[in-house]
Amino acid sequence: MLWKNSASLFMEVEIKAWAYDIVSALHEIEIFLEDAPDFEIYQKDLRTKRAIERNLEIVGEAMNRMLKKKPDIGFTNARNIVETRNRIIHGYDSVSDEIIWSIITNSLPKLKEEVERFLGE
Repeated sequence: MLWKNSASLFMEVEIKAWAYDIVSALHEIEIFLEDAPDFEIYQKDLRTKRAIERNLEIVGEAMNRMLKKKPDIGFTNARNIVETRNRIIHGYDSVSDEIIWSIITNSLPKLKEEVERFLGE
């Protein structure tokens, strides 16, 4: 019984660590956006685009690991987050600035709210 409780506790610690990785990556994206506050500036700033894409990869990888341990984690669009990561990494030539910007402005604020609430539990 002790082993089962230890394994469950370890899994919970892992999941919380990955959730923290997501929050950290989202925070970095916010910092990078200070230099590119609108789409036109973002689109012309290669360094910011690559930095944000890298952080989206981190978010997607962390979410993927979380889903493998706890498929019912309950984050909105969790599977889409992983698919975005895969597309950035494997289909890098088909990643559009418009899609990334839409994710940044429409999806990331909700994700940040959900993950912060999860970490506060």
